[in-house]
Amino acid sequence: MVFHEFGDKDSPHILLIHGGGNSWWNHLRQARMLSDKYHVVLPTLDGHGEEYRRDYISTENSARQIMEYIKTNCDGKLFAVGGVSLGGQIAIELLSLDSDVTQKAIIDGSICIPQPQLARISIIVVKLFGKLMFSKSASKIQLSLMKKMYPNMAYPEVIETYYMEDMPRIPIRTLVTMYRTYMGEYKLKCTIKENKAQVLYIYGEKEMGCVKESAELFREMHPNCTLYEAKGYGHGYLSAYLPSEWMNLVSPFLEHSV
Repeated sequence: MVFHEFGDKDSPHILLIHGGGNSWWNHLRQARMLSDKYHVVLPTLDGHGEEYRRDYISTENSARQIMEYIKTNCDGKLFAVGGVSLGGQIAIELLSLDSDVTQKAIIDGSICIPQPQLARISIIVVKLFGKLMFSKSASKIQLSLMKKMYPNMAYPEVIETYYMEDMPRIPIRTLVTMYRTYMGEYKLKCTIKENKAQVLYIYGEKEMGCVKESAELFREMHPNCTLYEAKGYGHGYLSAYLPSEWMNLVSPFLEHSV
């Protein structure tokens, strides 16, 4: 795992974790906007991006690696942690590991209730069609369709470049392990009840039902959680595609005293 850093290291630390199949650039635009006030850290998870040669192991393993970084580089304490999809689940695991690891947490479109059937289907699909789905030509087509169909959600040129470099080289074994652990196995730990962070849990109105159910379960178990439904949006739209809207929502949350 590698860590990309933005802003003054003496400023409050914010760590944002990308979704499965993507890489650190998921939150690049947010990092640039936040870096005038905060030290922003964007990890690249094992098995993704420039770390594609390393085996992705699990949500728990990723959280432990990030915790080691926090202890070594952030005096063991963040101001805020956030993540989208798989990244949000890893953030949840961080909250479960240490009740005081962060003051704030932003979770977007993550699940914490096992979905074994969905995991099995996803693994079958990626084993059969993964090389085609994540090929250079397929990635190019996807970017082109985004520009034509959803111009407000299209990536800027700098992220398109990272996207075209990283997507075709993601190993099928990473995706298989990710679906098995993220979708099929991970469940919310009871220790989340002891966590002291203020949490904003975002989900899109058009998300799968299991995402909304996970958000409700998290709110039931966590002592200080606010849910936010992003009207008209699907999975991870605010974090991955609409950084200005993400900032409009998250900035007041970060600035409000716990």
